[in-house]
Amino acid sequence: MKKLLIACLTISLVLVSCKEDVKEEIIATENSEFTAMLESYGEGKLKLNPIEATFIGDSRFDAAFPNFLSDAYQEDYNTFYTSYTSQLKAFNDADLTESEQMSKAIMVWDCEMALAQASFKNDVYMPINQMWSVNLTMTQWASGTSAQPFKTVKNYEDWLQRLEQYNVWLQTAEERMKQGSAEGYVLPKSLITKVIPQFDALTKVNTSAEGITDLSDHLFFAPIIAMPDSFSEEDKERLNEVYSKLLTDKLLPSFKSLAFYLKSNYLNAGRMSSGISDVPNGKAYYDYAIKFYTTTNMTADEIHNLGLKEVSRILAEMEKVKEQVGFEGDLKSFFNDVRTNKALMPFKTPEEVIANFNAIHNTMKPKLNELFANKPKAAFIVKQTEKFREASASAEYNPGASDGSRPGVFYVPIIDAATYNTFSDEALFLHEAIPGHHYQISLTQENEDLPEFRKSLWYSAYGEGWALYTESLGKELGLYTDPYQYFGMLGMEMHRAIRLVVDTGIHAKGWSREKAIQYSLDNEAESEASITSEIERYMAMPGQALSYKIGQLKIRELRAKAEQQMGDAFDIKAFHAQVLETGCIPLALLEKKIDAWIAKTK
Repeated sequence: MKKLLIACLTISLVLVSCKEDVKEEIIATENSEFTAMLESYGEGKLKLNPIEATFIGDSRFDAAFPNFLSDAYQEDYNTFYTSYTSQLKAFNDADLTESEQMSKAIMVWDCEMALAQASFKNDVYMPINQMWSVNLTMTQWASGTSAQPFKTVKNYEDWLQRLEQYNVWLQTAEERMKQGSAEGYVLPKSLITKVIPQFDALTKVNTSAEGITDLSDHLFFAPIIAMPDSFSEEDKERLNEVYSKLLTDKLLPSFKSLAFYLKSNYLNAGRMSSGISDVPNGKAYYDYAIKFYTTTNMTADEIHNLGLKEVSRILAEMEKVKEQVGFEGDLKSFFNDVRTNKALMPFKTPEEVIANFNAIHNTMKPKLNELFANKPKAAFIVKQTEKFREASASAEYNPGASDGSRPGVFYVPIIDAATYNTFSDEALFLHEAIPGHHYQISLTQENEDLPEFRKSLWYSAYGEGWALYTESLGKELGLYTDPYQYFGMLGMEMHRAIRLVVDTGIHAKGWSREKAIQYSLDNEAESEASITSEIERYMAMPGQALSYKIGQLKIRELRAKAEQQMGDAFDIKAFHAQVLETGCIPLALLEKKIDAWIAKTK
């Protein structure tokens, strides 16, 4: 009855409305074909990348792991994006609603970037690194406590099927790396040495005096150890047997083969250079990476110079904090003091570190209503990063499931709680958790007005730009009352400004790993170990580190423009809603949207 009343009301409104309203209603009806295409595109992307589907909580593809490195997959990938590029040309902007025009523009960009990526061999010939590659995702999921569900017998059977296909990927990865190293596509030696322990750890199993293999301590056997009590004894026995056979006969040999290859031929072939420009077609690849990660047409030189200016500006702000706390000495000495200040290392256990982040959340809760009209329903937790990847990991946010079955997780590496420095914790929480990634990603997932494919999109300039922008909201949220925490915010912004300098330095200006490390040590308070891990991260994924500052500066620019042009009509909650409500979009589309909002509100 309710649907019938709504339908009747809609018809009545259309009949009595003006011509323009009727025209808009007709357009919306006539573009059911466009809506169907959007749905088909979103569904197709999940089938093409079932790993993404699992991340967002769509379990329909949990058993799938396509061989991303095969020629057949590459052909399917190109066919998919080429097909939708052609289909988009059939729809004129004049025949689309404002929201549909946005979706079309995003699809055009998405397809263009996907096809550009496929034109390079980097991802196929260098499929494994210490930071980002899919093998690390699978190892994380194998713990049984991440995105891959392990609640039902079917969940376990899905994972078994996925592991069978993952084993094929591992074997193909080794073959592709051999082909790549022969053609000059190979990681720097310094990165290879970080990958080796990750695979070495997966080769180790306990063996009894009688020669019987004990798998109980192997990470990939963890789901079997933690099987739910509700499973029948028959299912438990069967799954135990099948998992044991798969791990013993297939995965362990693949792990051992890759570990040996990494330690021998691949390490010997490793580059001494640091930048991507030293692989075939490397300059063109970096130009693509800049465009992909910043969603702009900026050049490496423009970004490098912008970084130098931002570093200089933030250094001046840091000098003020140094004077405020009464530190005598130059800024570099102050960096060293902050790095080693025992008063900033108050904890003894990882649980205390986690509790401190939860306390930060409680402090800011009363102020969130003043800045945000919309807050996500999704749950949120803080967890320690898993030991197997902690040594080379940064703090990070993993999205929750779109259906609410799994919370968003803020992962914190805590290698040694006694030496964990808290000086940037408030800014870190704002960025990785609330109102940074957790708000932005969860609100997008929960937005019923967006087509499905847009709910899981990730454009780093927008997503990381938003998260970095939120660090500057600390004082508005009741934080940064301690000058060291404010210095921590400046330090994190400096960290992202330095990225503009060192990422372009490494990949476009011939900087060595060591030069980039030293530049960072000279301009920020992070520890040398942390800086080294960060520089190697930039080496592993060229261009990604540029996205944070480029996105943050654009959002700041748009806020300043809105405040100036709207005057008393400016509403910070409305501005934040405008930035967040359309989900992850390229920066040019965000600017167009905010400009239209300003004009309309004025």
